[in-house]
Amino acid sequence: MSQISAFFDKISATLGIKVIYINTLFKALLAVIASYIVWMVLKSVISTFEKKTKSSAFIQANLEIFDITRRAVLYGLFLVTGTYLIRLFHVLLVENIFHAVLIIALVGPVKDLLLIMVVYLESNFVKKTKTKTDDIVFDLLRKFLGATIYAIAVILALDVLGINVMPFIAGAGVAGIAIGFAAKDTLSNLIAGVLLIIDRPFEIGDRIEVWSAPVGSATWGDVIDIGLRATKIKTTDNIIIIIPNNEIMKRDIVNYTIISTKIRVRINIGIAYDADINKAKELIVEVAKSADWISKEPPPVVVVKNFGESSVDLQLRVWIKDARKRIHTISYITDNVKEVFDKNGIEIPYPKRDIMITSNLPQETMKQKQ
Repeated sequence: MSQISAFFDKISATLGIKVIYINTLFKALLAVIASYIVWMVLKSVISTFEKKTKSSAFIQANLEIFDITRRAVLYGLFLVTGTYLIRLFHVLLVENIFHAVLIIALVGPVKDLLLIMVVYLESNFVKKTKTKTDDIVFDLLRKFLGATIYAIAVILALDVLGINVMPFIAGAGVAGIAIGFAAKDTLSNLIAGVLLIIDRPFEIGDRIEVWSAPVGSATWGDVIDIGLRATKIKTTDNIIIIIPNNEIMKRDIVNYTIISTKIRVRINIGIAYDADINKAKELIVEVAKSADWISKEPPPVVVVKNFGESSVDLQLRVWIKDARKRIHTISYITDNVKEVFDKNGIEIPYPKRDIMITSNLPQETMKQKQ
């Protein structure tokens, strides 16, 4: 130590600089050198670990994790070394600014690391669930994750700088209320979209009724997208209908495939009063059994539903394996029942009216006319 002190005294005498300043510069130089050595060692350790773990499926899918780690370590060394140098030279005014800048800089690695974790959870979690709504949740999480982290970082940086963020938060709250009143319909749709994702009355791929379809077009379709503002449904006519989520939450939702794609179809068929009901029932059941997509268990059933003005109203009840074949089933049954009824003499009646003309004139008047 005495030799080092003598060395500093000699330099001080030669350069005309106080020993305390030389000592400070020496400490700063040592801090930078030590930081550089630590960085090289940690960098080597990370590279070695990267080579040994390249066979891992997770690492192969997320090689950028090592670059993120290097950046985070580098920023950490900057933080430690910079803080030490600032305090060494007693420039405390710069310290808060330095810390605030580093907080903002650290957002990048933190955000990238969290995104990797979200993607990993998505790839493993979504595979284990049949629902497609999880895709939407993770997609929204990816979109809002970065904005949330940056907002938190800005608040922390302002707090480090000594700026009171409460007035800004209060102002943002008041502005939010004003914006909420101005855009209440949009916010209503956003809230309804969140509720749709939570409640799951339908999922992507489900077939539901569409009450707002154009007149004369298909009234049901498949859900192809559930957004925060609106839901997109593709009808069987290949028409995309975009319905605001708020409108969906106000109505009854008819979902044909939420539990199973198997549904029961009811088809009304009328026969004449003098027709053989049992024979008609047998013919209808035979037609139903001829369709391979109609379930054999439970078997097709025909019941007498009503006695109409000119017909006995029968109803065929069948279970089909795919709800999307409902209209096709009705068409198939109707066409073939008409054909077998014609062959077997079963009449499908139509409204008839018997008109009788009578005269109320007296007989004497009738004789005079004759």
